[in-house]
Amino acid sequence: MLRGLRWQLTLLYLLAALALLALIGVGMYQLLSRYFETTTDLALQHKMAEQFRLLGAALPPELAEADRSWHASRGRPLPTTGISTDLRRNGEEHEGEGEDRRRSDDHLLEDAYDAELAAIFVLPLDARGQVLAVGGSPAAPLAPDAQAVAAALQRGSDWRTVRLADGTRLRLLTYALPGGTDPAVLQVGRALSDQDRLLHQLLIGLLGLGTASAVLMGLGSWWLAGRSLRPAQDAWERQQAFVANASHELRTPLTLIRASAEVAQRGLSAGDERRTLLDDILAECDHMGRLVEDLLLLSRLDAGRLKLERQRVALADLLTEIQRQVGRLADARGIHLVLDGASGAVWGDPTRLRQVLLILLDNALRYTPAGGSIRLAARPQGRYVVVTVTDTGSGIAPEHLPHVFERFYQADSARRSRGGSGLGLSIAKALIEAQHGQIRLESRPGEGTRVSLLLPAV
Repeated sequence: MLRGLRWQLTLLYLLAALALLALIGVGMYQLLSRYFETTTDLALQHKMAEQFRLLGAALPPELAEADRSWHASRGRPLPTTGISTDLRRNGEEHEGEGEDRRRSDDHLLEDAYDAELAAIFVLPLDARGQVLAVGGSPAAPLAPDAQAVAAALQRGSDWRTVRLADGTRLRLLTYALPGGTDPAVLQVGRALSDQDRLLHQLLIGLLGLGTASAVLMGLGSWWLAGRSLRPAQDAWERQQAFVANASHELRTPLTLIRASAEVAQRGLSAGDERRTLLDDILAECDHMGRLVEDLLLLSRLDAGRLKLERQRVALADLLTEIQRQVGRLADARGIHLVLDGASGAVWGDPTRLRQVLLILLDNALRYTPAGGSIRLAARPQGRYVVVTVTDTGSGIAPEHLPHVFERFYQADSARRSRGGSGLGLSIAKALIEAQHGQIRLESRPGEGTRVSLLLPAV
């Protein structure tokens, strides 16, 4: 009974766990991607600052700040003495600069083994964007980016990421140098293929881990849902056992009461008032007997212990027989029962199908006034055969329609006054679904009701 709820809880637990797992995975991916972006940009700015020092140019404030951050992240002191190319060429060194130069040379040696800096290429450019010389840095994978050069000459600097024809991404930093001498523009860049490759491998790993985790979490969710529902399942089983036992225990006293009433009634004359009282007792015994049978049937359906003898059922024969039997009762009430075509065959239990149709016809007869009509029909429709019971009775208000298949539910006091236990449609729904079918109900107040049974065709 609670298996469907267990599946729903399992799905809920699994979705919650997968959402958390996805959040962690996306967070890891974004964190690493952001780290690569930040590190690459900082390395490019540091490299650009080095080129400015080598050329003896003043560092822009943003490059100076980035350079300080770079040295702080590496635990190195910030260089205090610039080394111009002229000083290097002419060998003009001042006393006191030897220690600074050796420290700078040590840092340059460390930078040569720094993987992030080693991947950066440097392009000195003239004002037209032509390469002047490339030395001491990796070969550039492309010609200078003209748009970046133009933007740097206009704004002083330019950041951009470009994509090559082979799909490789490049991160470029371009600066215009003051003074009007060559180089007029410096462009440093780094291919991001190694980072993209690592991120791709991380993504594949996360997907593989996520798939394995989803399987494990699915099993865990199923177990957890079962454990959560165990108290409810136990209570439901105890309730079903009580209903079944109580129904069985009621059968014997009801049979005795009915037998005693029938015996007492035989000795009374037709006009005796006590006969009327005994008739009422017999009617209530019949009502209670039907209620007991309904409760027993529902108990077996809920427990999955109802045996169905499924076979090929020709609906023309079944509906014709039912129309003949119920037609006499309908005629006695002034209601016209019509068999409006019966074709197709279904795979089901003929006894239970007959029981469902009798429930529907009983409801139709109960709420259809004299002079009304009931139409019984069956027609193939795709993979199903649709059996319909349509009446011209009082109908059901829209607010009651969602509840008509609930147990003991009766739409209003007028319907309750006409008898019935409120279990008929519940039993019909359970019996049809047990045979892999569907039941639908449409109704409008004052116009009537139509109940459709969708049964697997053969």
